[in-house]
Amino acid sequence: MTARSARTGEDAEDLDVEEVLALVNDPDGRAAPGDGVPAPAAPGTHAHAHHGAPHRPDAHHRATSWPEAREIAARAARSGARRDLVTVPLDASLGLTLAAPLTALTDLPSFDTSAMDGWAVAGPGPWDVREEGVLAGNDEPEALTDGEAVRIATGARIPLDTTAVIRTEHGRTDDKGRLHATREIHHGQDIRPRGQECRSGDQLLPVGVLVTPAVLGLAAAAGYDTVTAVPRPRVHVFVLGDELLTEGTPHDGLIRDALGPMLPPWLRALGGEVTAVRRIGDDAKALRKAITGSDADLIVTTGGTASGPVDHVHPTLHRIGAELLVDGVKVRPGHPMLLARIRAGQHLVGLPGNPLAAVSGLLTLAEPLLRTLAARPAPEPYTLPVQDAAHGHPYDTRLIPVVLRGDRAVPVHYNGPAMLRGIAAADALAVVPPGGARPGQELELLDLPWASAGIGVCFT
Repeated sequence: MTARSARTGEDAEDLDVEEVLALVNDPDGRAAPGDGVPAPAAPGTHAHAHHGAPHRPDAHHRATSWPEAREIAARAARSGARRDLVTVPLDASLGLTLAAPLTALTDLPSFDTSAMDGWAVAGPGPWDVREEGVLAGNDEPEALTDGEAVRIATGARIPLDTTAVIRTEHGRTDDKGRLHATREIHHGQDIRPRGQECRSGDQLLPVGVLVTPAVLGLAAAAGYDTVTAVPRPRVHVFVLGDELLTEGTPHDGLIRDALGPMLPPWLRALGGEVTAVRRIGDDAKALRKAITGSDADLIVTTGGTASGPVDHVHPTLHRIGAELLVDGVKVRPGHPMLLARIRAGQHLVGLPGNPLAAVSGLLTLAEPLLRTLAARPAPEPYTLPVQDAAHGHPYDTRLIPVVLRGDRAVPVHYNGPAMLRGIAAADALAVVPPGGARPGQELELLDLPWASAGIGVCFT
């Protein structure tokens, strides 16, 4: 670790989110400041990056490739307004990224303790056993003398001059109440010496570690009540479409809203904090008011990203002077997705209205953006051979749900743009190149958050 990455919590306030992210991606400090963090493109320098231009029917011809779209989303998050770090109680830190090293506040254990229930003994046996035992949480017990033993509980302080601890199952008492060992004992056995796990001042975890349940336990054991972390980026979700029902079964041309219930927990799994979900319908004025009135780091809209008569996202972004960074992606499903910069530090991801297409948009644009804002490290890419042939699009990347069976990825059925049955049973999405994939071909996989990180971390 460099001196910079070994800062303590006291001077962590000098860091900001971008600096934490730099430590996450370059822990050894090899890169010069700014390396690996490309500056945002100036408006108009890419065919897909234009300022305030209205949507046109030929949008697919100007669409961004799938890998480039993900890079643009991650880069956009690095170019926003400064976000301050937060100090939060342990019980509120699950899923956040450490912004200061976790340094031992004391030796662990902080005193010699018994590793087992049994007897603390001094010198060679047999031993006379004291009447009163030693329990965990007691003050320092009276020292032992040679030939003496005392009952002791796991975690209790070891009396001075103790030779070893004899486990309950390895000792017996005779009819005179004297203790005998049933196995050979050696000096220090079943004693956890002070500082066995760490010494005060040792770095337990570096900047950039995701707070998991195990990290919470370590922080608590080390004496922490709070940790310094990168806050979750705030997310507002605006659900568009007059045809959506919020309860009951579909009827009379109306359908149930699947994205309203699905997006908030999924966005939280990706690192965001959803602070508002609004159903706006097909109302251009309401959409404009909602976007301009939002103080979220990320706005996510559902539907309305194409060029139909009630698709208001593009015209609204044009009217408010937003900068389109990605206007369509060469991916199926989900190609009408978009990414716009509303103002410094605020972005909008427009998802298609079809559920699986929206999932594609989440993992293409929202995931890299939220991951970067939350200073989480990028997942290591990996591949598996696909068990069956995977049909592809002639020119675009295709994302298909798969289940993982040993060392194979098995495509699942029901993977149309409007379907959720396949993704609900899936472990990951496979990235199918243009033209498709043959059986046995290695494909990149995108883990679904609950399959890779654990529900407790993602959703708590």
